Amino acid sequence: MNQNLNSKPYDLEERTLQFAKRTALYCKKLPKNTINIEYIRQVVRSSSSVGANYIEANESLGKKDFLMHIKICRKEAKESAYWLRLIIETNDRQFENEGKELFQEAIEFKKIFSSMINKQ
Repeated sequence: MNQNLNSKPYDLEERTLQFAKRTALYCKKLPKNTINIEYIRQVVRSSSSVGANYIEANESLGKKDFLMHIKICRKEAKESAYWLRLIIETNDRQFENEGKELFQEAIEFKKIFSSMINKQ
């Protein structure tokens, strides 16, 4: 499913999938140097884990299991924001705007998952 970069799907499973996909495509554009290779590995892992754990939460066996997976989602979103910030701050300006959009999405996920946790 193609999404306009400015539109955000209401379906959180789809939105987290698009975040992981956009992060991977962004990382493919980055220079492949020693530092970026490590940052890319980390951010691809954490960004894809957000959605994978959200799917797990939706298939949870109970409230406690759901909450545990949502907490992992929040942790992975925070980690994604961290790696994206490092990428933004250590690469040329040409990669800044797209990186900041992804960083902002990671921060929004952190807020969404925090809200879900606080409602439990």
